[in-house]
Amino acid sequence: MPAPQTTPHVIDVLRINGTASKATPDLLIEIPHGATRTADFTAVESALTSPLPPKLSDFFHVNTDAGAPELAVALAHRFVTMDPTKSVAILRCRIPRTFIDCNRRIDADPSEFKAGKVTPGLMPWVTTDADRELLLGRYRAYVKAVDDAVAEVMPKGGAMLLLHTYAPRSVGVEVDLNIVTSLHDAYTPEKEKTWPMRPEVDVIHKTVEGQSLAPVKVVETLKRGLGGANVQLADGESYPMHPSTLAFGHVTKWPGRVLCVEVRRDLLANPWTPFAQMTIGDEQCARLAGPFAEAVRAWW
Repeated sequence: MPAPQTTPHVIDVLRINGTASKATPDLLIEIPHGATRTADFTAVESALTSPLPPKLSDFFHVNTDAGAPELAVALAHRFVTMDPTKSVAILRCRIPRTFIDCNRRIDADPSEFKAGKVTPGLMPWVTTDADRELLLGRYRAYVKAVDDAVAEVMPKGGAMLLLHTYAPRSVGVEVDLNIVTSLHDAYTPEKEKTWPMRPEVDVIHKTVEGQSLAPVKVVETLKRGLGGANVQLADGESYPMHPSTLAFGHVTKWPGRVLCVEVRRDLLANPWTPFAQMTIGDEQCARLAGPFAEAVRAWW
């Protein structure tokens, strides 16, 4: 099976090797919400025919995983420096979740998304058949590339890190045609401070029934390392690992070999801002890359 390759507007595949060049990576880092640049949004927006909500790019910026790609690269370099016999493949989605979410089961019932506290797969403003066909085609291409990488790496004793970032506060708004207006209202100075602050870093590992799916040794190592950097690690406080997500399939198929983590964006952005493309700080990424790399090493 050929290794996944970069496909424009679908996926970027980056290999980072130690001193030993290896055909099969030891670690996969998947970033399913890796379309973080304004250009990612406008490239898809310009190809669609559906009437979109005005200023939808504001929702894109507040809802995409800014900082995750940069942290993944810093982590991978630190990891192979610590152990030059290892190699890493980073799988970065370039399809904005503003239109279709590549960490969702598209066939899931909409009620499942609400139950799992996750946003929908195909967004409600995508209304034309041509747009659905375009987005579903890219979605399937991305999912196949990830599945091919998993099939290459995991049976050979590899491991997988599912890396996400989230906004500092959990803002309660409905994902509907009024999403942009609702967000601007929620982020007014008097309202923003009333929303609950999210954990700095959270391991997403509990099913809706409360069962843990996390690799214990890796999580314990990450907790110690982050503590040394004065960063707190939460125990699945933000949301459950829900069956409506594709991450759930990876975690349950490869028990103990997959870890899903959320990092608060204000730990990475310089500065954090809700409605614009952010600059991600090298020092901020380096601060977290060491503890993450040490944690990943615990798999081996």
